[in-house]
Amino acid sequence: MSSSFWSAVTEAPKDPILGISEAFRADPDPIKMNLGVGAYRDDDGKPVVLKSVREAEKRIAGNFNMEYSPIGGSAEFCEHSIKMAYGDDAACIKEGRVASVQSLSGTGSVRLMADFMTRFRPGAKIYITKPTWSNHHNIFADARVEEKTVRYYNPETKGLDFEGMMEDIKQADKGSFFLLHACAHNPTGVDPSAEQWQEMSSLMKEKGHFPFFDMAYQGFASGDCVKDAQAITIFLNDGHELGCSQSYAKNMGLYGQRVGCLSLVVNDKKVTSAVGSQVRMIARPMYSNPPIHGASLVSTVLGDPELKSLWYKEVKGMADRIIDMRASLRTELEASGSTLKWNHVTDQIGMFCFSGMTGEMVDRLASEYHIYMTRNGRVSMAGVTSKNVKRLAMAMHDVTK
Repeated sequence: MSSSFWSAVTEAPKDPILGISEAFRADPDPIKMNLGVGAYRDDDGKPVVLKSVREAEKRIAGNFNMEYSPIGGSAEFCEHSIKMAYGDDAACIKEGRVASVQSLSGTGSVRLMADFMTRFRPGAKIYITKPTWSNHHNIFADARVEEKTVRYYNPETKGLDFEGMMEDIKQADKGSFFLLHACAHNPTGVDPSAEQWQEMSSLMKEKGHFPFFDMAYQGFASGDCVKDAQAITIFLNDGHELGCSQSYAKNMGLYGQRVGCLSLVVNDKKVTSAVGSQVRMIARPMYSNPPIHGASLVSTVLGDPELKSLWYKEVKGMADRIIDMRASLRTELEASGSTLKWNHVTDQIGMFCFSGMTGEMVDRLASEYHIYMTRNGRVSMAGVTSKNVKRLAMAMHDVTK
């Protein structure tokens, strides 16, 4: 047999998150638990399609053609998205200082930003929190953007290392880029307070840094879309130019639709058109144009007051269930006989709980209890239900005692 052109290609390492699902599917045990992938489940552990989204589906079915969207996607969708991010009455929107494009969910937004940096700020570094969502590293590495880390999580307190973070911001080269999680930090669930965001904004303004917000969980963290965007509002009020990546995977349950938005706020209205045109130029050879269905769903939900109101209630319901499961898990852990402190379970926010468990402890959960999660101890709270929370707590107690 002749050798292939690709004989030198080696097997790629498994994705650390998606590999969890593979191991879970291969486990025949009926009481297995998948706490790895960040996708919402109801209290029966089932995937959820929101009622507002189902109604939007009915309304758009058969009512639009299948033509290509523009390179920048749906203008209506982008308009709704930037209002979600910056506020209906934001000065930057009224003054025409926001360039936006529809993207392939959050991953696509961040990748567009990374390539935009490479093209127009060559040599600029991106400062990323330690830890962060694992795919952030892949995105900036593939875009050839040099990555630096900034202190964020304190493993001793299982909270924010605010002093360390501020020192790293201060020491960074003037004019650096910082990738910030707008809310529900992934994987730690640790968010700065409003006062801490204000201090960060002031220091970054002083240093001439550029904040780029990854907002994958707006509404999903606290249940309040305005509150979850407070960091961006604080930075806007301080006069920053900034970027924002949005995704509707979590807060609208549109995981497989791959619908998101990248926007850049500029200080000079004359720059808006040029910035938008160059982002579209990057998108053109990458994927040409984004899909239409997910954007139509979002536009229908956000453009109809009745559906939007229903969606607000539904996203709050998802957030509240996660918050309730945090409280239940902490209660069960404290009742299990554990002598460890578990207050961080309820102090953290959003889809993930950074448990503090080691890789070896996580391995034991999988092999002995058929409970699967990433080896950094990140628990997807969306997979925790009233029916399995006690068993999870007992297992966690056993491997941590």
